[in-house]
Amino acid sequence: MARQLVLALPHRPALGREDFLVAASNETAVAMIDAWPDWSAPWLVLSGPAGSGKTHLAEVWRMRSDARHVAPAELPDADIAALTASGPLVLEGIDTLSEKGERALFHLVNLTREEGGFLLMTSRIAPAQQKFTLPDLASRLRAAPHAELGSPDDELLAGVLAKLFDDRQLNVPETLIPFLLPRMERSVAAARALVEALDEASLAGKRPLGPRLAAEILERGPSQD
Repeated sequence: MARQLVLALPHRPALGREDFLVAASNETAVAMIDAWPDWSAPWLVLSGPAGSGKTHLAEVWRMRSDARHVAPAELPDADIAALTASGPLVLEGIDTLSEKGERALFHLVNLTREEGGFLLMTSRIAPAQQKFTLPDLASRLRAAPHAELGSPDDELLAGVLAKLFDDRQLNVPETLIPFLLPRMERSVAAARALVEALDEASLAGKRPLGPRLAAEILERGPSQD
């Protein structure tokens, strides 16, 4: 059977607050995001594994606060004073910063407090466990408000799968998600990769979405890049 050419057309995932699924693993982080601008400090750190929802929540806050997104690679050579003056900021991946980046972040953290600004940071590692090069930065971040997002339970993972299928406008049989839950890796990142692989395989082979196709995808192991 000839395989259909799959075009790499991007789908548009929903990233609004109403699209974020709240469960025990993330409810503290959601509450802290929702509490803005009445934060207890000018900073907030969200930590958790890849795909746990950090980026989604950061984007929810960025849209709400009209914040500017700063990439870790930009920070070492950035004009920190100009960044702070531009308004609220989102800095993802503070666990990936170089020593020069840490020095820039220390300056940014201090200036944010002095100027009455707001800074939301994300990390795969909780500040208390991260090995910072600068002791002063470590002290600041370990004292900052922090919320950790955990791995999803069955209820949350089922909701995530349903949302991911819906984002791609895919109609799936009622048996598919119950089939996937006990067989897949327990992470949002794995759910995202699995839904993408199912979508592509269904299109390429002109095959219906269902447990049979899912079993083949799970056996070969979808990429989570």
